[in-house]
Amino acid sequence: MKLSLNGIKNKSDWEATNITLPGYDVEAAAEKAKAAPRWAHFGIGNIFRIFIGGIADGMLENGDLDTALTCVETFDYDVVDKIYRPFDNLGLSVILHTDGTRDCKVLGSFGEAIKAQSSDPAQWTRLKEIFSAPSLQMVSFTITEKGYALTTSSGSYLPYVEADIENGPDKAVGAMGVLTAMLLARYQNGRAPLALVSMDNCSKNGSLLRSSVLTMAEEWKKKGYVDEDFFAYVSDESIVSFPWTMIDKITPRPNPDIAADLKALGVEDMDPVETSKRTYIAPFINGEDPQYLVIEDSFPNGRPPLEKGKGVYLGSRDTVNKSERMKVTALLNPVHSAVGPFGVLLGEEYFADMINRDAKLMKLAKSVCYDEGFPMVESPEIIDPKAFADELFNLRFVNEYLLDTNLRLCTDESQGLGIRFGETIKAYTAKYGSAEQLIAIPLGIAGWLRYVLAVDDAGNTYTLAPDPLAGEIADALKNVEIGNPETLKDQLKPILSNEKIFFTNLYENGVGEKIEGLFREMIAGQGAVRATIDKYM
Repeated sequence: MKLSLNGIKNKSDWEATNITLPGYDVEAAAEKAKAAPRWAHFGIGNIFRIFIGGIADGMLENGDLDTALTCVETFDYDVVDKIYRPFDNLGLSVILHTDGTRDCKVLGSFGEAIKAQSSDPAQWTRLKEIFSAPSLQMVSFTITEKGYALTTSSGSYLPYVEADIENGPDKAVGAMGVLTAMLLARYQNGRAPLALVSMDNCSKNGSLLRSSVLTMAEEWKKKGYVDEDFFAYVSDESIVSFPWTMIDKITPRPNPDIAADLKALGVEDMDPVETSKRTYIAPFINGEDPQYLVIEDSFPNGRPPLEKGKGVYLGSRDTVNKSERMKVTALLNPVHSAVGPFGVLLGEEYFADMINRDAKLMKLAKSVCYDEGFPMVESPEIIDPKAFADELFNLRFVNEYLLDTNLRLCTDESQGLGIRFGETIKAYTAKYGSAEQLIAIPLGIAGWLRYVLAVDDAGNTYTLAPDPLAGEIADALKNVEIGNPETLKDQLKPILSNEKIFFTNLYENGVGEKIEGLFREMIAGQGAVRATIDKYM
């Protein structure tokens, strides 16, 4: 069986394997999206495919949507060439339940797949056509936190951003340059309203996206590439809105064992691929069943009935902010960020396997969530924080069938340290004058810094997960020797005091010295990481 438009016409073969096929006309939905695009998305990797694609697929099934998604890739064009086009833009969703059962469904919600590549005239022209369409109501984004970043930790523009500013809209390369160039095309072709909806795991994500777009527009205005009226257009949130969102669905890398199982059922060409840009992706997508997407209801050009989607909630910015703070700064992401690096250091591959067996790391996870994060949570009301936390530990973190790796949880962690730890530390300082009573969060930060040394607790080396700052931090710690703690002098001070990384100076919150001390204990020698965890947990 082939995952293709022709292949899924052999319905009986697919149904015999308990793989559900689309009940709607996939080609008609794609054609409608091509003629009058309604919902485009930047960043078309795994989380987009299983979550946003899954929401749209469900809405198409129920008649709540009649157009497919317009898929735009700004970073890794191999994804289009290797995962979209060879499979006629179809995806195969594999939902992994805690009891070991799976729900498999072919997703037909992906319309055309575009490379946002200014050096490809046909693709660039098509992207401008899409953005010029009055029918376009929303563009959503899952490009990771680093996709919005314009500057280095020192505040200077990243080299490709500097180049985009110099070269102007028609030669833009970075996601924010591409987006701002497309907004210019929309402005030049009728100035229609639009909602730009960041769905990435970062605090106040809509404001982050808006800030980056306005920065690009401002820099281009200085260079004479755009005029004041264009800047006014993108600045007016009654015309171009930047709704905040909270997104939540644990989506591990595609598991080769699932590929093998699908092949055994007769589904061809399911092997995952690793692209030249280290994207690990497959024709199928595996993830958990629970999902949450809370969206600020701010859509100046109208919107699809998003509330009909599974796990989707519409609300005010305040509701989104509370939901996001609950999840990203307190209950879920801090656990992954605190415990994942220890998994790598202890030679443990899978997160759920590890915390199910390791009582001390389970205690660390619960302490980060319930003891230190939970007291700073303000309920968003549409989601009960206690029920959310309990679901994490009863259903989600412990789901061994997800096979979520500790190394994946370390990906881009430097970009999330402020959001996932700094916000709670600041909240304690605001309430108590200091955050010195915290131990689990400082232990997690120290663990990540120890992870960056790329030597595990048994003395084995490993390759760090992709992360834009890890190399810089590793370089700052290059003279620190495991087994020789006196080599730690003041190397951590510029890191722990860096407000760009932690959103605050950790020394001013009573935890900087504590983190230094914990790190020093962890470099005492082989086995020191384990000993430090056991001592404090």
